[in-house]
Amino acid sequence: MLFKECFSMAITALWANKLRSLLTMLGVIIGVGAVIALVSVGMGVRSGITENFESLGANTLIVMPGAANRGGPRGAKGSNRTLKYDDAKAIEQKIKNIDYVSPTVTHAFQVVNGHQNWNTSVTGVTPELLSIRSLTVENGSFITQDDMKKRTRVAVIGATVAENLFGADNPVGHNIRINNQPFRVIGLLASKGSSGFGQDQDDMIYIPITTAQERMMGIDFVHSINIQVSSTDKIDQVEDEVTTLLRQRHRLTGTKEDDFNIQSTASIIESVNQSTSMLTLLLGAIASISLLVGGIGIMNIMMVSVTERTREIGIRKALGATFQNIMMQFMIESMVIGIAGGLIGIAFGIAASFAIGSFGTVKTTITMLPIIISFLFAVGIGLFFGIYPARKAAKLDPIEALRYE
Repeated sequence: MLFKECFSMAITALWANKLRSLLTMLGVIIGVGAVIALVSVGMGVRSGITENFESLGANTLIVMPGAANRGGPRGAKGSNRTLKYDDAKAIEQKIKNIDYVSPTVTHAFQVVNGHQNWNTSVTGVTPELLSIRSLTVENGSFITQDDMKKRTRVAVIGATVAENLFGADNPVGHNIRINNQPFRVIGLLASKGSSGFGQDQDDMIYIPITTAQERMMGIDFVHSINIQVSSTDKIDQVEDEVTTLLRQRHRLTGTKEDDFNIQSTASIIESVNQSTSMLTLLLGAIASISLLVGGIGIMNIMMVSVTERTREIGIRKALGATFQNIMMQFMIESMVIGIAGGLIGIAFGIAASFAIGSFGTVKTTITMLPIIISFLFAVGIGLFFGIYPARKAAKLDPIEALRYE
């Protein structure tokens, strides 16, 4: 009954000073909302990046040119030219437990269709990339082995490129110019949307790798080799075999450092998850500072409330209220501020998360854990910063309090 009475009095006191109560809660509202919104951004980025790499397949290896960085940035001279198309063919022919192998080269070019032009990434690929990357051709067809052999000028374009060059028209069968060279569009890829960092995965053109190397870039090396392993439990074995094969082909004997590095999508996902988890914690910690500021605001207003209600406290003590009774009254008031501010902050944070996800390029993911933690933290802040004003009120001498003007 005493708790119920104190709770009712706390609500009445806060409602009697609506504007002051709202301003007192503002720090808590902003703090809780900021924690939820920023953590949702961090979780969204993590989820988006993980989904992107998982789309490559959990059993995919990516061979990149250049020595792996250990103990700081480094790499052999010309390390970006160490991988050849023949390396990819050797991996495909000599190593077991592999489904597909696709070397790639990438360069940004200006693409033109009539009066429309667009700057995008052009990637030279083999037909196997369609399966490795889980790409879907919405209209037309993908690059074939015949296109590879004849070095034909054909292109498969993403949805963003199609929209910017052709609008609502079907691009298949039309001609475009890539770096002022004519190409025929043979396929349109299904949309994959934006990545976790806001990168447009549909802003892409695929052409035969032989055409890209010899007719577009004038190079005899590749930028990466994508390998799809037949099963996840064979990844380590295939990685070791690929390392041994490439060291033999590149004549790397003894303790000579590899002039290439191999990464699995699983290890990349793990590294990304670790990095984004740290980022999410950092964002949450920064936002939590607002909660501490809100707690100071609660203590300040509670001190003002104690001063304003000095005579009331004196009367309550004169009528028999104990130290614990007065403590409870003011502690409940500060707790109610924390609860109300926390609830409003949750609504504000969820709304902000939806707004960021809807109008921004960053994906957001709302989970219950930051909502629960931030709400409990808000209630705890209200209780903690209400202790000192409550003790001050409870320690007031009833005679002096009654004399207070």
